[in-house]
Amino acid sequence: MITTALAVMTLLQGAPVVPKTASKTAADPFLTRARAILKETPLIDGHNDVPWAIRISKEKPMDVEAYDLRKATAGQTDLPRMAQGMMGGQFWSVYIPGEEETKKLGYAKVQLEQIEIARRVIQKYPDRLELAVNASQVLPIFRRGKVASMLGMEGGHAIENSLGALRAFYALGARYMTLTHNVTLDWADAAAGPATHGGLTKFGEEVVREMNRLGMMIDLSHTSPETMEDAIRVSASPVIFSHSSARALCDVPRNVPDAILRQVASNGGVVMVTFVPGFISQDIATKARERREALKAKLEGVTDEAEKKRITDEVAAQFKTKNATLAQVADHIEHIRRIAGVDHVGLGGDYDGTDELPEGLEDVSKYPGLVAELLRRGWTDADVKKLVGENILRVWASNEQIAARLRNERPASTATIEALDGARK
Repeated sequence: MITTALAVMTLLQGAPVVPKTASKTAADPFLTRARAILKETPLIDGHNDVPWAIRISKEKPMDVEAYDLRKATAGQTDLPRMAQGMMGGQFWSVYIPGEEETKKLGYAKVQLEQIEIARRVIQKYPDRLELAVNASQVLPIFRRGKVASMLGMEGGHAIENSLGALRAFYALGARYMTLTHNVTLDWADAAAGPATHGGLTKFGEEVVREMNRLGMMIDLSHTSPETMEDAIRVSASPVIFSHSSARALCDVPRNVPDAILRQVASNGGVVMVTFVPGFISQDIATKARERREALKAKLEGVTDEAEKKRITDEVAAQFKTKNATLAQVADHIEHIRRIAGVDHVGLGGDYDGTDELPEGLEDVSKYPGLVAELLRRGWTDADVKKLVGENILRVWASNEQIAARLRNERPASTATIEALDGARK
Protein backbone atom coordinates (compact mmCIF):
# COMPACT_ATOMS: atom_id res chain seq x y z
CA MET A 1 0.00 0.00 0.00
CA ILE A 2 2.86 2.39 0.80
CA THR A 3 4.47 1.64 -2.57
CA THR A 4 1.17 2.31 -4.35
CA ALA A 5 0.69 5.61 -2.51
CA LEU A 6 4.20 6.75 -3.39
CA ALA A 7 3.60 5.89 -7.02
CA VAL A 8 0.37 7.91 -7.05
CA MET A 9 2.13 10.90 -5.44
CA THR A 10 4.91 10.65 -8.01
CA LEU A 11 2.44 10.62 -10.89
CA LEU A 12 0.61 13.63 -9.47
CA GLN A 13 3.91 15.49 -9.32
CA GLY A 14 4.48 14.76 -13.02
CA ALA A 15 7.52 12.49 -12.67
CA PRO A 16 7.44 9.16 -14.54
CA VAL A 17 7.65 5.89 -12.67
CA VAL A 18 10.65 3.93 -14.00
CA PRO A 19 10.54 0.17 -13.51
CA LYS A 20 13.53 -1.13 -11.58
CA THR A 21 14.65 -3.41 -14.42
CA ALA A 22 14.61 -0.60 -16.98
CA SER A 23 16.46 1.71 -14.60
CA LYS A 24 19.13 -0.91 -14.00
CA THR A 25 19.62 -1.52 -17.72
CA ALA A 26 19.78 2.17 -18.55
CA ALA A 27 22.22 2.81 -15.72
CA ASP A 28 24.66 -0.04 -16.49
CA PRO A 29 27.94 1.89 -16.74
CA PHE A 30 29.79 -1.08 -18.25
CA LEU A 31 27.35 -1.44 -21.13
CA THR A 32 27.55 2.30 -21.71
CA ARG A 33 31.35 2.09 -21.81
CA ALA A 34 31.19 -0.92 -24.12
CA ARG A 35 29.05 0.93 -26.63
CA ALA A 36 31.30 3.97 -26.49
CA ILE A 37 34.34 1.78 -27.26
CA LEU A 38 32.58 0.08 -30.18
CA LYS A 39 31.72 3.47 -31.67
CA GLU A 40 35.43 4.29 -31.80
CA THR A 41 37.03 0.91 -32.57
CA PRO A 42 35.68 -1.59 -35.10
CA LEU A 43 34.70 -4.92 -33.63
CA ILE A 44 36.09 -7.41 -36.14
CA ASP A 45 34.80 -10.97 -35.96
CA GLY A 46 37.12 -13.63 -37.37
CA HIS A 47 34.61 -16.17 -38.65
CA ASN A 48 30.98 -16.14 -39.83
CA ASP A 49 29.39 -18.86 -41.98
CA VAL A 50 26.56 -16.96 -43.69
CA PRO A 51 27.89 -17.84 -47.20
CA TRP A 52 27.53 -21.55 -46.40
CA ALA A 53 24.09 -20.97 -44.83
CA ILE A 54 23.03 -19.43 -48.14
CA ARG A 55 24.42 -22.37 -50.09
CA ILE A 56 22.48 -24.96 -48.08
CA SER A 57 19.31 -22.91 -47.55
CA LYS A 58 16.32 -25.29 -47.63
CA GLU A 59 14.07 -22.77 -49.37
CA LYS A 60 16.35 -21.51 -52.14
CA PRO A 61 19.87 -22.91 -51.98
CA MET A 62 22.68 -20.66 -53.25
CA ASP A 63 20.21 -17.82 -53.88
CA VAL A 64 21.78 -14.64 -52.51
CA GLU A 65 18.75 -12.56 -53.50
CA ALA A 66 16.36 -14.79 -51.59
CA TYR A 67 18.48 -14.79 -48.41
CA ASP A 68 17.65 -11.23 -47.41
CA LEU A 69 19.99 -9.90 -44.71
CA ARG A 70 17.92 -6.72 -44.36
CA LYS A 71 15.27 -8.81 -42.62
CA ALA A 72 15.41 -11.19 -39.68
CA THR A 73 16.92 -14.44 -40.93
CA ALA A 74 16.41 -17.95 -39.61
CA GLY A 75 20.08 -17.95 -38.63
CA GLN A 76 22.12 -15.86 -36.22
CA THR A 77 23.19 -13.07 -38.57
CA ASP A 78 21.41 -10.26 -40.39
CA LEU A 79 22.06 -6.56 -40.90
CA PRO A 80 19.73 -5.26 -38.15
CA ARG A 81 21.35 -7.54 -35.58
CA MET A 82 24.85 -6.68 -36.82
CA ALA A 83 24.00 -3.01 -36.25
CA GLN A 84 22.67 -3.80 -32.78
CA GLY A 85 25.87 -5.71 -32.06
CA MET A 86 27.86 -2.65 -33.22
CA MET A 87 29.98 -4.76 -35.56
CA GLY A 88 32.63 -2.95 -37.56
CA GLY A 89 34.29 -5.76 -39.49
CA GLN A 90 33.57 -9.34 -40.49
CA PHE A 91 35.68 -12.08 -42.01
CA TRP A 92 33.04 -13.99 -43.99
CA SER A 93 34.06 -17.65 -44.08
CA VAL A 94 34.06 -19.16 -47.56
CA TYR A 95 34.06 -22.63 -46.04
CA ILE A 96 33.81 -25.82 -48.06
CA PRO A 97 33.71 -29.35 -46.56
CA GLY A 98 36.72 -31.59 -47.02
CA GLU A 99 34.80 -34.85 -47.13
CA GLU A 100 34.47 -37.11 -50.17
CA GLU A 101 31.12 -35.74 -51.35
CA THR A 102 32.65 -32.31 -51.94
CA LYS A 103 35.81 -33.82 -53.39
CA LYS A 104 33.71 -35.50 -56.08
CA LEU A 105 32.20 -32.12 -57.02
CA GLY A 106 35.69 -30.62 -57.16
CA TYR A 107 37.12 -28.71 -54.23
CA ALA A 108 38.33 -25.77 -56.32
CA LYS A 109 34.97 -25.50 -58.12
CA VAL A 110 32.99 -25.40 -54.87
CA GLN A 111 35.48 -22.93 -53.39
CA LEU A 112 35.03 -20.60 -56.36
CA GLU A 113 31.26 -20.81 -55.93
CA GLN A 114 31.52 -19.90 -52.23
CA ILE A 115 33.78 -16.93 -52.92
CA GLU A 116 31.31 -15.77 -55.55
CA ILE A 117 28.40 -16.10 -53.10
CA ALA A 118 30.25 -14.10 -50.44
CA ARG A 119 31.22 -11.37 -52.87
CA ARG A 120 27.62 -11.09 -54.10
CA VAL A 121 26.42 -10.76 -50.51
CA ILE A 122 28.82 -7.86 -49.97
CA GLN A 123 27.82 -6.22 -53.27
CA LYS A 124 24.10 -6.60 -52.51
CA TYR A 125 24.22 -4.20 -49.54
CA PRO A 126 26.58 -1.37 -50.59
CA ASP A 127 25.17 0.96 -47.94
CA ARG A 128 25.96 -1.50 -45.14
CA LEU A 129 28.85 -3.72 -46.29
CA GLU A 130 32.07 -2.94 -48.15
CA LEU A 131 34.83 -5.29 -49.30
CA ALA A 132 38.25 -4.78 -47.70
CA VAL A 133 41.30 -6.46 -49.24
CA ASN A 134 43.94 -4.54 -47.27
CA ALA A 135 44.16 -3.84 -43.55
CA SER A 136 44.40 -0.09 -44.23
CA GLN A 137 40.90 -0.10 -45.74
CA VAL A 138 39.10 -1.27 -42.61
CA LEU A 139 39.08 1.91 -40.54
CA PRO A 140 37.93 4.19 -43.42
CA ILE A 141 35.08 1.76 -44.17
CA PHE A 142 34.14 1.67 -40.48
CA ARG A 143 34.15 5.47 -40.31
CA ARG A 144 31.78 5.57 -43.27
CA GLY A 145 29.31 3.65 -41.11
CA LYS A 146 29.70 0.30 -42.88
CA VAL A 147 30.92 -3.15 -41.90
CA ALA A 148 34.31 -3.89 -43.46
CA SER A 149 33.90 -7.27 -45.14
CA MET A 150 36.75 -9.70 -45.73
CA LEU A 151 36.94 -13.28 -47.03
CA GLY A 152 38.54 -16.17 -45.17
CA MET A 153 38.98 -19.64 -46.67
CA GLU A 154 38.40 -22.58 -44.35
CA GLY A 155 40.31 -25.66 -45.40
CA GLY A 156 43.48 -26.03 -47.46
CA HIS A 157 41.93 -28.92 -49.38
CA ALA A 158 40.44 -26.19 -51.60
CA ILE A 159 43.79 -25.55 -53.30
CA GLU A 160 44.01 -29.18 -54.46
CA ASN A 161 47.76 -29.32 -53.73
CA SER A 162 48.38 -26.37 -56.09
CA LEU A 163 50.27 -23.21 -55.16
CA GLY A 164 48.90 -21.65 -58.34
CA ALA A 165 45.37 -22.22 -57.06
CA LEU A 166 46.39 -20.69 -53.72
CA ARG A 167 47.54 -17.54 -55.51
CA ALA A 168 44.35 -17.42 -57.58
CA PHE A 169 42.19 -17.55 -54.44
CA TYR A 170 44.24 -14.75 -52.92
CA ALA A 171 43.68 -12.68 -56.06
CA LEU A 172 39.92 -13.22 -55.61
CA GLY A 173 40.08 -11.69 -52.13
CA ALA A 174 40.77 -14.52 -49.67
CA ARG A 175 42.87 -12.99 -46.89
CA TYR A 176 43.35 -15.99 -44.66
CA MET A 177 43.28 -19.73 -45.18
CA THR A 178 42.64 -22.26 -42.44
CA LEU A 179 45.25 -24.89 -43.29
CA THR A 180 42.88 -27.78 -42.58
CA HIS A 181 39.25 -28.28 -41.69
CA ASN A 182 38.15 -31.63 -40.26
CA VAL A 183 40.08 -33.89 -42.61
CA THR A 184 43.81 -34.51 -42.78
CA LEU A 185 45.27 -33.35 -46.09
CA ASP A 186 48.07 -34.72 -48.23
CA TRP A 187 50.30 -32.12 -46.59
CA ALA A 188 48.85 -31.25 -43.15
CA ASP A 189 47.29 -33.02 -40.17
CA ALA A 190 43.89 -31.85 -38.93
CA ALA A 191 42.77 -31.84 -35.29
CA ALA A 192 39.91 -34.21 -36.11
CA GLY A 193 41.79 -36.35 -38.61
CA PRO A 194 44.47 -39.04 -38.31
CA ALA A 195 48.00 -37.90 -37.44
CA THR A 196 49.41 -38.98 -40.78
CA HIS A 197 52.34 -36.60 -41.22
CA GLY A 198 53.26 -35.49 -37.70
CA GLY A 199 52.31 -31.93 -38.67
CA LEU A 200 53.23 -30.37 -42.00
CA THR A 201 54.99 -32.14 -44.85
CA LYS A 202 57.66 -30.33 -46.87
CA PHE A 203 54.97 -29.22 -49.30
CA GLY A 204 52.89 -28.02 -46.35
CA GLU A 205 55.81 -25.88 -45.25
CA GLU A 206 56.02 -24.47 -48.79
CA VAL A 207 52.30 -23.58 -48.61
CA VAL A 208 53.06 -21.57 -45.46
CA ARG A 209 55.99 -19.81 -47.12
CA GLU A 210 53.92 -18.95 -50.19
CA MET A 211 51.13 -17.59 -48.00
CA ASN A 212 53.75 -15.42 -46.29
CA ARG A 213 54.89 -14.15 -49.69
CA LEU A 214 51.31 -13.31 -50.67
CA GLY A 215 50.37 -11.68 -47.36
CA MET A 216 47.66 -14.30 -46.76
CA MET A 217 47.23 -14.95 -43.05
CA ILE A 218 47.85 -18.51 -41.86
CA ASP A 219 44.85 -19.71 -39.86
CA LEU A 220 45.55 -22.62 -37.51
CA SER A 221 42.04 -23.31 -36.23
CA HIS A 222 41.11 -26.97 -36.87
CA THR A 223 44.76 -28.07 -37.17
CA SER A 224 46.60 -30.58 -34.98
CA PRO A 225 49.06 -29.28 -32.36
CA GLU A 226 51.94 -30.59 -34.48
CA THR A 227 50.66 -28.66 -37.51
CA MET A 228 50.32 -25.58 -35.31
CA GLU A 229 53.92 -25.92 -34.13
CA ASP A 230 55.30 -26.51 -37.62
CA ALA A 231 53.41 -23.57 -39.10
CA ILE A 232 54.56 -21.19 -36.37
CA ARG A 233 58.14 -22.41 -36.78
CA VAL A 234 58.13 -21.94 -40.56
CA SER A 235 56.07 -18.77 -40.83
CA ALA A 236 57.84 -15.44 -41.25
CA SER A 237 54.56 -13.69 -40.38
CA PRO A 238 52.22 -13.70 -37.39
CA VAL A 239 49.60 -16.46 -37.51
CA ILE A 240 45.96 -16.43 -36.48
CA PHE A 241 43.39 -18.80 -35.06
CA SER A 242 40.18 -17.44 -36.59
CA HIS A 243 37.83 -19.35 -34.27
CA SER A 244 39.38 -21.37 -31.43
CA SER A 245 39.30 -21.29 -27.64
CA ALA A 246 41.50 -22.45 -24.74
CA ARG A 247 42.17 -26.17 -24.30
CA ALA A 248 43.06 -25.68 -20.64
CA LEU A 249 39.42 -24.77 -19.97
CA CYS A 250 37.76 -27.16 -22.43
CA ASP A 251 39.89 -30.13 -23.42
CA VAL A 252 38.88 -30.78 -27.03
CA PRO A 253 41.15 -31.08 -30.11
CA ARG A 254 39.70 -27.89 -31.62
CA ASN A 255 41.10 -25.70 -28.85
CA VAL A 256 44.59 -24.29 -28.38
CA PRO A 257 46.96 -25.78 -25.75
CA ASP A 258 48.82 -23.42 -23.42
CA ALA A 259 52.17 -24.37 -24.97
CA ILE A 260 50.90 -23.16 -28.36
CA LEU A 261 49.45 -20.00 -26.81
CA ARG A 262 52.95 -19.11 -25.61
CA GLN A 263 54.32 -19.72 -29.11
CA VAL A 264 51.61 -17.49 -30.58
CA ALA A 265 52.77 -14.72 -28.26
CA SER A 266 56.36 -15.12 -29.47
CA ASN A 267 55.17 -15.22 -33.08
CA GLY A 268 53.08 -12.05 -32.65
CA GLY A 269 49.83 -13.75 -33.70
CA VAL A 270 46.29 -13.72 -32.35
CA VAL A 271 43.79 -16.34 -31.12
CA MET A 272 40.21 -15.31 -31.87
CA VAL A 273 37.94 -16.97 -29.31
CA THR A 274 34.99 -18.96 -30.66
CA PHE A 275 31.62 -19.24 -28.93
CA VAL A 276 30.67 -22.82 -29.90
CA PRO A 277 29.31 -24.37 -26.66
CA GLY A 278 31.14 -27.66 -27.18
CA PHE A 279 34.44 -25.76 -27.30
CA ILE A 280 33.57 -23.54 -24.32
CA SER A 281 31.99 -25.85 -21.73
CA GLN A 282 33.88 -28.96 -20.57
CA ASP A 283 30.60 -30.47 -19.39
CA ILE A 284 29.06 -30.11 -22.85
CA ALA A 285 32.19 -31.48 -24.53
CA THR A 286 32.32 -34.50 -22.19
CA LYS A 287 28.62 -35.30 -22.58
CA ALA A 288 28.90 -34.96 -26.36
CA ARG A 289 31.71 -37.54 -26.42
CA GLU A 290 29.74 -39.89 -24.16
CA ARG A 291 26.65 -39.42 -26.33
CA ARG A 292 28.56 -40.34 -29.49
CA GLU A 293 29.97 -43.46 -27.87
CA ALA A 294 26.57 -44.56 -26.50
CA LEU A 295 24.87 -43.90 -29.82
CA LYS A 296 27.46 -45.88 -31.74
CA ALA A 297 26.98 -48.88 -29.44
CA LYS A 298 23.16 -48.76 -29.54
CA LEU A 299 22.93 -48.30 -33.30
CA GLU A 300 25.17 -51.25 -34.10
CA GLY A 301 23.19 -53.66 -36.25
CA VAL A 302 20.09 -51.43 -36.41
CA THR A 303 18.87 -50.97 -39.99
CA ASP A 304 15.33 -49.62 -39.60
CA GLU A 305 15.37 -45.84 -40.08
CA ALA A 306 12.49 -45.18 -37.69
CA GLU A 307 14.22 -47.19 -34.98
CA LYS A 308 17.48 -45.33 -35.61
CA LYS A 309 15.70 -42.03 -35.09
CA ARG A 310 14.02 -43.27 -31.91
CA ILE A 311 17.34 -44.42 -30.47
CA THR A 312 19.08 -41.19 -31.50
CA ASP A 313 16.41 -39.06 -29.81
CA GLU A 314 16.50 -41.22 -26.69
CA VAL A 315 20.27 -41.00 -26.35
CA ALA A 316 20.24 -37.25 -26.99
CA ALA A 317 17.76 -36.77 -24.13
CA GLN A 318 19.91 -38.86 -21.79
CA PHE A 319 22.98 -36.69 -22.31
CA LYS A 320 21.36 -33.26 -22.48
CA THR A 321 23.30 -30.56 -20.59
CA LYS A 322 22.95 -26.93 -19.65
CA ASN A 323 24.00 -24.47 -22.31
CA ALA A 324 27.32 -22.64 -22.14
CA THR A 325 27.24 -19.01 -21.01
CA LEU A 326 28.65 -15.64 -21.93
CA ALA A 327 30.63 -15.73 -18.67
CA GLN A 328 32.36 -18.95 -19.77
CA VAL A 329 33.34 -17.32 -23.08
CA ALA A 330 34.80 -14.45 -21.06
CA ASP A 331 36.74 -17.03 -19.02
CA HIS A 332 38.38 -18.32 -22.24
CA ILE A 333 39.25 -14.79 -23.32
CA GLU A 334 40.83 -14.09 -19.94
CA HIS A 335 42.76 -17.37 -19.96
CA ILE A 336 44.29 -16.63 -23.36
CA ARG A 337 45.13 -13.13 -22.16
CA ARG A 338 46.80 -14.57 -19.06
CA ILE A 339 48.94 -17.05 -21.03
CA ALA A 340 49.64 -15.21 -24.30
CA GLY A 341 48.99 -11.59 -23.36
CA VAL A 342 46.36 -9.02 -24.22
CA ASP A 343 48.00 -8.33 -27.59
CA HIS A 344 47.23 -11.87 -28.75
CA VAL A 345 43.50 -12.42 -28.23
CA GLY A 346 40.50 -11.58 -30.43
CA LEU A 347 36.95 -12.68 -31.24
CA GLY A 348 35.74 -15.28 -33.76
CA GLY A 349 32.19 -16.24 -32.85
CA ASP A 350 31.47 -18.83 -35.59
CA TYR A 351 27.93 -17.50 -36.00
CA ASP A 352 25.82 -19.47 -38.48
CA GLY A 353 28.38 -22.25 -38.25
CA THR A 354 26.71 -23.95 -35.28
CA ASP A 355 23.11 -24.53 -34.23
CA GLU A 356 23.33 -23.33 -30.63
CA LEU A 357 25.25 -20.45 -29.09
CA PRO A 358 25.85 -19.68 -25.39
CA GLU A 359 23.29 -17.90 -23.25
CA GLY A 360 23.90 -14.20 -23.71
CA LEU A 361 25.61 -14.67 -27.10
CA GLU A 362 22.75 -16.17 -29.10
CA ASP A 363 23.34 -14.03 -32.19
CA VAL A 364 25.53 -11.22 -33.53
CA SER A 365 23.54 -8.55 -31.68
CA LYS A 366 25.01 -9.64 -28.33
CA TYR A 367 28.60 -8.41 -28.65
CA PRO A 368 28.21 -5.30 -26.45
CA GLY A 369 27.17 -7.55 -23.57
CA LEU A 370 30.40 -9.54 -23.85
CA VAL A 371 32.49 -6.37 -23.91
CA ALA A 372 30.57 -5.11 -20.87
CA GLU A 373 31.35 -8.34 -19.02
CA LEU A 374 35.07 -7.89 -19.60
CA LEU A 375 34.92 -4.27 -18.46
CA ARG A 376 33.07 -5.46 -15.38
CA ARG A 377 36.00 -7.81 -14.73
CA GLY A 378 38.46 -4.95 -14.78
CA TRP A 379 39.55 -4.69 -18.41
CA THR A 380 40.60 -1.21 -19.45
CA ASP A 381 39.19 0.53 -22.51
CA ALA A 382 42.61 0.23 -24.18
CA ASP A 383 42.72 -3.54 -23.57
CA VAL A 384 39.20 -4.02 -24.93
CA LYS A 385 40.09 -2.10 -28.09
CA LYS A 386 42.95 -4.52 -28.70
CA LEU A 387 40.64 -7.51 -28.24
CA VAL A 388 37.80 -6.35 -30.47
CA GLY A 389 39.81 -5.17 -33.44
CA GLU A 390 43.25 -3.69 -32.99
CA ASN A 391 45.04 -7.03 -32.56
CA ILE A 392 43.74 -8.64 -35.76
CA LEU A 393 44.37 -5.42 -37.72
CA ARG A 394 47.96 -5.35 -36.44
CA VAL A 395 48.50 -8.98 -37.45
CA TRP A 396 46.99 -8.43 -40.89
CA ALA A 397 49.06 -5.29 -41.50
CA SER A 398 52.20 -7.14 -40.38
CA ASN A 399 51.47 -9.94 -42.86
CA GLU A 400 51.19 -7.35 -45.64
CA GLN A 401 54.42 -5.60 -44.69
CA ILE A 402 56.38 -8.85 -44.53
CA ALA A 403 54.86 -9.98 -47.83
CA ALA A 404 56.04 -6.80 -49.55
CA ARG A 405 59.62 -7.61 -48.49
CA LEU A 406 59.38 -11.29 -49.43
CA ARG A 407 58.04 -10.55 -52.90
CA ASN A 408 61.16 -8.49 -53.54
CA GLU A 409 63.34 -11.38 -52.37
CA ARG A 410 61.81 -14.33 -54.24
CA PRO A 411 59.36 -15.10 -57.06
CA ALA A 412 56.18 -17.14 -56.82
CA SER A 413 56.95 -20.74 -55.89
CA THR A 414 56.60 -23.37 -58.62
CA ALA A 415 57.09 -26.28 -56.20
CA THR A 416 54.81 -29.31 -56.44
CA ILE A 417 53.78 -31.81 -53.81
CA GLU A 418 55.36 -34.59 -55.89
CA ALA A 419 58.71 -32.80 -56.03
CA LEU A 420 58.80 -32.04 -52.31
CA ASP A 421 57.04 -35.05 -50.76
CA GLY A 422 57.61 -37.74 -53.37
CA ALA A 423 55.18 -39.73 -55.47
CA ARG A 424 51.72 -39.92 -53.94
CA LYS A 425 50.26 -43.34 -53.12
